[in-house]
Amino acid sequence: MDPQQLRTFVTVVRLASFSAAARELGYTQSAVSQQIAALEQELRAPLLQRRPVAPTEAGARLLEHAPGILLRLDAARADVARVGGSARGLLRVAVTALAAPRPLAQALAATRHAFPRAELAVSLVGREAAVTAVAAGEADVAVVDGVAAPSDPLALPAAAPVSAVPVAQRRLAVLLPVGHPLEGRRRIRLASLQDAFWLDAPDAAVPLAELRGATGSDAFPPSLALAGPSVGAVTACVAARLGLAVVPVPGPFGGEGPPGEGVVAVPLADGGLLHRTEAVWSGARTGVVEHFVAGLEDTGSNQL
Repeated sequence: MDPQQLRTFVTVVRLASFSAAARELGYTQSAVSQQIAALEQELRAPLLQRRPVAPTEAGARLLEHAPGILLRLDAARADVARVGGSARGLLRVAVTALAAPRPLAQALAATRHAFPRAELAVSLVGREAAVTAVAAGEADVAVVDGVAAPSDPLALPAAAPVSAVPVAQRRLAVLLPVGHPLEGRRRIRLASLQDAFWLDAPDAAVPLAELRGATGSDAFPPSLALAGPSVGAVTACVAARLGLAVVPVPGPFGGEGPPGEGVVAVPLADGGLLHRTEAVWSGARTGVVEHFVAGLEDTGSNQL
């Protein structure tokens, strides 16, 4: 199966248009039609209805496999290129907003000391985007966070061909605005707050879906959707009484420092959940990548 034809098929389905897919991919519309026809001929099945443009039953089945196939092809290409990049001292790190900052900073400093001419780049992204970036070769390492039981690893996307090691583990707290009736509590159970209004900020606080899963409840109604990995925005919105949020204890950025102006962080009494940070990579750990990940493991081990 030609991967370019598969990418073209996925794009046509996503945009529901041959002409729009041609514009996005930089092809002529006839070239897009020819690629789809060639893919249908190879698979011996019609994949798309033309008017309106939509996948057939066979096309829908192919669409289920396509993301994993394309991601693994990207991962194979990136793994080969990554070896050369590591040898030259290239390190691109994708970091999620609540990943433990102290191990990250110390590992970067140690890497800079060991590879003084290394090209280091850090980008702040969402959780799923960080793992996908590693698998696709857009980042060499991701430092990601999430919620898990004390002995469980993070649930990473199943299609992503990646490996992971733990870096840090912390307790969780709920961010309340100053003056909230519960701000004086020593501990709070999630169940007691499930009917409160919450910020829907999946890349800068614990996602509401994880809170619902932890409590077996369909509650935790969102009052405001907040896109992007901005911890400061979460703190400001909580302080403005727009909703609550769960973050690592005691503060919203990796559990280090004060929780932020206008908010208080009250630890959760739910002992079955912890905030976990992991380092994620794809392929072999070589050169600067190996040094950085090993540094994360060393600096984060005393926090587990």
